[in-house]
Amino acid sequence: METGGSLAHTIRKPTLTPKAIIHQKFGSKASYKVEEVEEPTQNGCPGLAILQKGPCLYRCSLELPDFSVVSGSFKKKKDAEQSAAQMALEKLGIRPSVDNLTAEEAWTDLIARVKYIFSNEFLSGLHPLSSHFKAALCRVGDHDGSIPASVIAICDGKLNNLCKIINPKVESHPFLVVSYIMRAATGLPELVVNPERQLSIRKKNPYPTDVIESSVSQQSESVTTMAIYIPCSPERAVEPVTLNISPKGYYLDVIAQKLGLSGANEILISRTIGKASSETRFYFAASKSYLLEMSSDLLNAKAVKFGEPLNARASYICGQDIYGDSILASIGYTWKGQDLFHEYVTLQSYYRMLISKIPGGAYKLSREAILAAELPPTFTTKTNWRGSYPREILCSFCRQHWLLEPVFSTSSIPKKASLELSRLNKKLKVSESAEQKVEYANGHDTVDADAKSVGMGSSFICEVKLYSKCQDLILECVSNVLYKKQNDAVQNASLKVLSWLNAYFKDINMPLEKLKQLANVFDIKFYPQNFSKEVVSCRSVENFQHHETLGDKVPESNGINILNDVAEDDVSSIDIEGPDSGVCPSNGSLLCVCYSASLVTKGKLQKELLESAEEFEFEMGTGAVIPCLEAVVTKMSVGQSTCFYTELPPQALVLAAAKDSANALAFLSSPCCLEFSIILLRVTEPPEDRMEQALFSPPLSKQRVEYALQHIKDSCATSLVDFGCGSGSLLESLLDYPTSLETIVGVDLSKKSLSRAAKVLHSKLTMMSDPDAPCRSIKSAVLYDGSITDFDSRLCGFDLGTCLEVIEHMEEDQACLFGDVVLSYFRPKILIVSTPNYEYNVILQRSNLTSQEDDPEEKIHSQSCKFRNHDHKFEWTREQFNHWASELAVRHNYSVEFSGVGGSADLEPGFASQIAVFRRVFQPKEDDLQDDEGLACQYRVVWEWNRSKPALTN
Repeated sequence: METGGSLAHTIRKPTLTPKAIIHQKFGSKASYKVEEVEEPTQNGCPGLAILQKGPCLYRCSLELPDFSVVSGSFKKKKDAEQSAAQMALEKLGIRPSVDNLTAEEAWTDLIARVKYIFSNEFLSGLHPLSSHFKAALCRVGDHDGSIPASVIAICDGKLNNLCKIINPKVESHPFLVVSYIMRAATGLPELVVNPERQLSIRKKNPYPTDVIESSVSQQSESVTTMAIYIPCSPERAVEPVTLNISPKGYYLDVIAQKLGLSGANEILISRTIGKASSETRFYFAASKSYLLEMSSDLLNAKAVKFGEPLNARASYICGQDIYGDSILASIGYTWKGQDLFHEYVTLQSYYRMLISKIPGGAYKLSREAILAAELPPTFTTKTNWRGSYPREILCSFCRQHWLLEPVFSTSSIPKKASLELSRLNKKLKVSESAEQKVEYANGHDTVDADAKSVGMGSSFICEVKLYSKCQDLILECVSNVLYKKQNDAVQNASLKVLSWLNAYFKDINMPLEKLKQLANVFDIKFYPQNFSKEVVSCRSVENFQHHETLGDKVPESNGINILNDVAEDDVSSIDIEGPDSGVCPSNGSLLCVCYSASLVTKGKLQKELLESAEEFEFEMGTGAVIPCLEAVVTKMSVGQSTCFYTELPPQALVLAAAKDSANALAFLSSPCCLEFSIILLRVTEPPEDRMEQALFSPPLSKQRVEYALQHIKDSCATSLVDFGCGSGSLLESLLDYPTSLETIVGVDLSKKSLSRAAKVLHSKLTMMSDPDAPCRSIKSAVLYDGSITDFDSRLCGFDLGTCLEVIEHMEEDQACLFGDVVLSYFRPKILIVSTPNYEYNVILQRSNLTSQEDDPEEKIHSQSCKFRNHDHKFEWTREQFNHWASELAVRHNYSVEFSGVGGSADLEPGFASQIAVFRRVFQPKEDDLQDDEGLACQYRVVWEWNRSKPALTN
């Protein structure tokens, strides 16, 4: 069995002040507000309460995104700020000042901390635990002033940190903290009393009357809130309960009563569920076997033994072991005030917590489309990705499963090195995804020293590692794909990990060998022993889902992200209402739909709305929605509507979506199905390159460049002109390979594109002084502003000309004029022209080519396929392109051969990009060239580079 490494030797926390650590973690999101306070003093007469003005002190309020803290009073402003920062760190569970303590020293500090907690001074403070003390002072009978040890354990971060030093296993067995608190209390017999066989502590001598009067709870109204009762037995249903707390009552006693206990002293409380500021916790009974013998060796204690059976559902959500029946409630005292805080916990919120534990469920929730959305298998772009980003979901997953924050390491790889890697590994490719904003929110991200300042042409690769709280390596993912953008590398590596985890949660009983094979697919190496301990041992929703799923079966395609695929026959038979507008979805397009999902009883007599959206966007072909929804929308055009039915998903998804859980449960108790109603609102066409990238790897644009490059090498050309060079993508790519080229030229009408091309080429060419540069032969480069239908004698007689995916952006007559001008006047030895094959659009746009009964050409036109780009003025079929090129070649004494990239010449509908290669048959006469050279220069130089004196010209 493999074992993972440890991170202990690499994690070193610097010695920083509390305020510095807060700044490091929150930056400008941390807001300090210091105010002057006056310390009241008595006039010296014990029986009088006449207050006099004391010295001026300072108190600091620190506002953080999730909570706020208020310091005590200090003589110096900086002391108040540091105190507030320290309080916030304790709330967050960060311990900057105790890392160097020994276990024995920590034990001494723990006893001192318990002593301070039961002091008069602590009772008058604003600590959440002090509010528990105040409420406990109103308890009746023997419980008066008695504080459950579990409350002290969850409310005081400093105690928890000290316990982790005493025994690091507290990280994975947090209920050990209660044991240590009880043991520490026995060392203070003069101060506190801990009743035998009770997990509670109370002050031995009563608090002074004036302290009690000033500290007693001011709550004047009853509090009513909703909670969830989760039976230990999976055969029993989860159900809501109501908690009614009187003004003088202690809410933990009410929870204990619901659990059938005599009081709060028998309760254990879990850590918080969700964000740090949450008060959502599990409450359950401490079994009699849990009471520790005070003589036990606590410094070497390994775990806490429980006699009750494990509550699988509660344990799964909490991430720690919960035993027996439990209550999930969001209630307690906070830093923000002394009043009792409470929020409703409904069945819907319970099931949302349940599905959020799985990556796909977390993505569904972020999209607010539990029944419609799916976690896409590929990260597209910032423009078209909807919902939480993969990196964010992965961080959330780690928090949910009580792991350390994921560690991201990005490395930059120079273009030359990336090309070498590409040659060694055919699987390696450079993704040309859209510009992304690079965000690194936590301190675990590490970037190579040169990653932030790499030159153009560098690529990025990302490594992701997951560690347990004990710093054991669980898994690592090193993607074998290079990305031009740093953020793309991070997001795609994160998505690989999420996809693998999603596959695991789909089948948690997957054999180890199959799990390893799947890990190889996603470039993941995991350590079975650590993975089993930290992730496999977590009770998955599937472990008990069969007890809660109604219907004949649970579909097996997507784990908890389940809705049955609609068969192709079913899709074709669905009634679509409304006229065909002709605006239809295509692969890569961005769709916007209005939809609703409802429970419908057998016979469709009753309906219960579960989920709806007025505008819901997703990218077609990325798996961002359930398969049946995408299959249906594919058949629709803008403005049309339809309705279809599918089997029920698991009850967890239904109740997570349902706003009225009682009604939803009533429907689920009888035969019913799920109804989707859809209106296709709009379709935003994808850019041509995105549509092509969705189908081709490497992308079609890269294949065209490689095709041109091969002809350059074979022809031994020394000069090249790129007609319609745009942003210089072809010219830039040529500089990455060794060729015989000495002069390169680009021509285009777009000043913006030429400006970008100039910057890129200038950056690359100025780096060519490196003797190992791929294209050291280049001596000069020029970019011209001009129309390719105009002649300029400076470009006459070049060895090779290229015109890749340009002519379709012109009117057809202008495209014909270009052909005549370039072959009649420019006269390159070789001219390569590529243009989209219109017939291939049926593949790109997922049209059904075989559905027509007419001849092939009629099939194409009857499909009413859209052009690949909104800027295209025409797109030719193979016959039209061959006719244009053949006539052009005959007129100007050139031969022509046809080829293409993407697809195959032998299979319908041919190549995706069709290419014509013209070769000059006769050498032009010398006097003809001289006449050409005398013509006026019609192009304007926008940039020129020469190896002898490179310069950038505007």
